[in-house]
Amino acid sequence: MVTKLLISLIPVFLLLIMMLYLDSLKLVSKKLLLICLGWGIASAGLSYFANTFLINSLRVDFNTYSGFIAPVVEETLKFTLIWILIKTSKIGFMIDAAVYGFSIGAAFSLVENLFYLFEYGAGEANPMVWITRGFGTAIMHGGATAIFGILCMGAQNRQSNLVVTGISGALAAMFIHGLFNQFLVSPLISTVIMMLIIPITVMIIFSLNEKSIRDWLELEFDSEVNILKMIRKGRFTETRTGEFLMSIKTHFPSEIVFDMYCYISLYLELSIRAKSYIMLKENDLEIPHDPELAEKLNELEALRKNIGRGGCMAIAPVLRMNRKDLWKLSQLKIQ
Repeated sequence: MVTKLLISLIPVFLLLIMMLYLDSLKLVSKKLLLICLGWGIASAGLSYFANTFLINSLRVDFNTYSGFIAPVVEETLKFTLIWILIKTSKIGFMIDAAVYGFSIGAAFSLVENLFYLFEYGAGEANPMVWITRGFGTAIMHGGATAIFGILCMGAQNRQSNLVVTGISGALAAMFIHGLFNQFLVSPLISTVIMMLIIPITVMIIFSLNEKSIRDWLELEFDSEVNILKMIRKGRFTETRTGEFLMSIKTHFPSEIVFDMYCYISLYLELSIRAKSYIMLKENDLEIPHDPELAEKLNELEALRKNIGRGGCMAIAPVLRMNRKDLWKLSQLKIQ
């Protein structure tokens, strides 16, 4: 029993540990990781009740249900949390989306394999069944949800619509899951395919994204430091950002323009600090505590409300406030 348990559970968690190890920039929040693992366990329980109800209600044979309906039910439950995290800007890059998605799938497979072990384990002596479940089914569950997160974040970084990207990611995850359940080839070949495709895909994505993140950090860091330096020297109007703000001041009341100026200055300060924190985490250095940080974040939010939607849209081009930047500021809130 113990051997079967280890074979069916260890591979997927070893891959998760490998993904965490590859996250050299320390983008993954331990708190969110635990929440994702918990959701994976909860979604497995919900899937059990939903699948039991549907297979009895629809009166379809098990193979049809397993190949076409179960993937829809299970993947929808699994990736719901990833979609919420992306929507609320808790995820900034494909790397952390992949880790969170894979952790949900890993925890889901943990519950599923435990159920299978205690329900059928006593009568199932064939070791290939447990190898297939551990190296194939479990990695498939983790990989499908990770791919959902990867596709969604990739499209989001291109400023695509979240609903559209969510649907495309969902279809990809369901397709992978459904194809695996079809048993078009032998379970052993399916397992080998999963063991090759998922880890290799993840490693390529990690490599490409780490370079992208470093470029983003270096280029924006230098640019923001220079603009903030000019603001504090009273030479803001000499910058392109200052020129742009002066060009639109006739469209807004003077007090709103002043709030825009304050917002840009405070945003740049916090943005630089957030990038500094990421660099400190990468090098395992202690992040200094700032007792005024919470107050500054509240002030930034108050300024945003004062400026209003129109004002935020007006200054968004000069601050390049895309999803990465919103995520970046969220990192300050968890320090």
